[in-house]
Amino acid sequence: MSTAAAPARSGAVLADLLPAARNRYAVDTALVLGGAALTGIAAQIAVPVPGSPVPVTGQTFAALLIGTALGARRGFLSLALYTLVGMAGMPWFSGGSSGAGGASFGYVLGMLLAATVVGGLARRGGDRSVLRTAGTMAVGSLLIYAVGVPYLALSTGMSFGAAVAAGLVPFLIGDALKAALAMGALPASWKLVGRRG
Repeated sequence: MSTAAAPARSGAVLADLLPAARNRYAVDTALVLGGAALTGIAAQIAVPVPGSPVPVTGQTFAALLIGTALGARRGFLSLALYTLVGMAGMPWFSGGSSGAGGASFGYVLGMLLAATVVGGLARRGGDRSVLRTAGTMAVGSLLIYAVGVPYLALSTGMSFGAAVAAGLVPFLIGDALKAALAMGALPASWKLVGRRG
């Protein structure tokens, strides 16, 4: 079996183009473990937001990139592993925290959903152009907030409006910057793969 990367094909995500050597299972396992570890590392980039129990982190960006690059199944498994290991006590949620039930845990659950959905969108070409990538990242971010903001309201006793003000509004500019990075990186990766294929 050849170890050369396959050319870009319809229905593929970037991870599908990696050489599988002789064992696709081993490659997929390494990708899932690496995705979980990358999310844990990115979560340590945490900047407190005045008036909010939720910090700005690199974890949402990592979760969306992992879902997009690995696809729905591997993206889901990566974020599920990240979530379960963090719930079991590994201090790799934002700021070195762990366990379930904190004010920002809903965002972790939202990332699990978002990684799965953006992975499915990527398999349909949602990361192949700048505009499609923007839409894919917007859908992923919306899903994270759709779970994270209500969870924040319930876990802290805030009103929904207060949770939106503390857990969504302060993050919109950062999310736009993260989306802009993805809009450059993902389509460029596909162009590079296309040239090599």
